[in-house]
Amino acid sequence: MTNQSTIDKLIEMRLTAMADAFRNQINDPKMKESPFEDRFGMLVDIEFNSRKNNRLKRLIKGAEFDQPGASIMDINYTSGRKLNKSLINRLASCEYITEHRNIFITGATGSGKTYMACAFGMEACKQYYTVKYVRMPDLLLDLEMARNEGTYKKILAKYTKPVLLILDEWLLLKPNESECKDIFELVHKRRRNSSTIFCSQFRQEGWYEQLGGNSSTIADAILDRIVHDAYKINIESIDPSKDISMREVYGLDKALSE
Repeated sequence: MTNQSTIDKLIEMRLTAMADAFRNQINDPKMKESPFEDRFGMLVDIEFNSRKNNRLKRLIKGAEFDQPGASIMDINYTSGRKLNKSLINRLASCEYITEHRNIFITGATGSGKTYMACAFGMEACKQYYTVKYVRMPDLLLDLEMARNEGTYKKILAKYTKPVLLILDEWLLLKPNESECKDIFELVHKRRRNSSTIFCSQFRQEGWYEQLGGNSSTIADAILDRIVHDAYKINIESIDPSKDISMREVYGLDKALSE
């Protein structure tokens, strides 16, 4: 069997990284001095790492992050905002995902909620969890259109299946009765099976009223399915003199969501 025949077969089996590495070994005289086991191990490692990297790229692309460049390492702790660094680092380990627990990130516009949520999402992708980012208004519109088109279950599954769902602009606008039912279906199907990050301008104490309060028949049911054991990060100002928008800190377009 010729070397080219081997390379062709590797490519046909979609082992392209291994094929390229094998070609490089053939052209490198020093490789002839290495034992077969070492050379073969190198080929396997290269193919393995290539596939892992490609899988990570697909996960990040599929997540549709609002801020795909977000990083836990780049979170700013000196911007005049109160942040619990130890908690953030703990959550970056994705332990909350294995526990099926949620995260509430609350704070004013420009406080960096979306950046932090996307940074958590990136860490989840690095551990090969499926992640989905969506703005709450877009999700509700998506479900409304799906209901009219007869594809409700299919579209709902798009948001219930990811291991981690990032819901941005959570309860920014008060949902109507139909939208509350959609929210209930979503959180009911996700509870105890997955994790959700809720980003909101309102602290948890105000969510009941945003969901309709006493006039709503399912406000309590929705909160009951998401509040238990949730981790809470409230980004609040502690030094007005240093309190600048996170969009400026991270060099983001001010037209983007926070």
